[in-house]
Amino acid sequence: MIFIKLQKINSMKKIFFLVALIAFFSCNEGDDQTIDLTVYNPLLTVVENIANGVSIEGFLNAGITVETLLDAGVSITELLNENVSNSLEIVSSLGAEALYGLDYAGGYIFHINGNDGSLIVATDYSQIGNFSWGDIFSLDTNADIGSGDLNTQLIIDGNLNDNSSGGFEFGSDDYAFKVVSDLDYNGYNDWFVPSRDSMSAIYDNVHSLGLGNFDETIIYWSSTKIGYDPYVMGFNFDSWGGEPFLGSCASQNGLLIARKVN
Repeated sequence: MIFIKLQKINSMKKIFFLVALIAFFSCNEGDDQTIDLTVYNPLLTVVENIANGVSIEGFLNAGITVETLLDAGVSITELLNENVSNSLEIVSSLGAEALYGLDYAGGYIFHINGNDGSLIVATDYSQIGNFSWGDIFSLDTNADIGSGDLNTQLIIDGNLNDNSSGGFEFGSDDYAFKVVSDLDYNGYNDWFVPSRDSMSAIYDNVHSLGLGNFDETIIYWSSTKIGYDPYVMGFNFDSWGGEPFLGSCASQNGLLIARKVN
């Protein structure tokens, strides 16, 4: 009888131990306090949060300023990749010079939209040779910065017409504006020929600072035209003074291409 009682006591102890063990793990599961290190932690420095893998979006959502991130060593490119509108805070902190000439999104930044922070970049594409204007016909296009995409399309649309009367019919799609419009280059396919004032901005904000890749030995087309007369651009200051000038649609010139980054 004593032996049977001892067996019952031992069995009850085992059951109690198993119940206690199950309860212990159940409590731990309910109180799981695992910390996600990639979520911004205000108790840590910005540098420590970066080391933990906190994203730029995570910092900005937590109210950390672009200026603070720049001071902590986050690059301008990383901030722009997160959101192009961060360019406005970059300009506020460091000035526009911090962005001008930066190799970004296929070209060199030459313009920053003060309202939404969108950018325009440009790059040389003269390595494929000089190209004709296309059909010669009367057309007025815009000179303003940022109008090059619309100008390029207007010129292409005009080439679709019969311009043999009162002009000249080029006769193929192998002309400057169609080549640029069809271009897939540096990973992008939304290129256009920049306007007259964009050409000036490219010179002032990039080339004159010793940045970019623009060729001083050639003349570039712009997409600005008054009647039959197009504006062109040379980047050699001694020869052309750093300003666009009126050229001829009968010439062949080099390609400088631009795109907008929104």
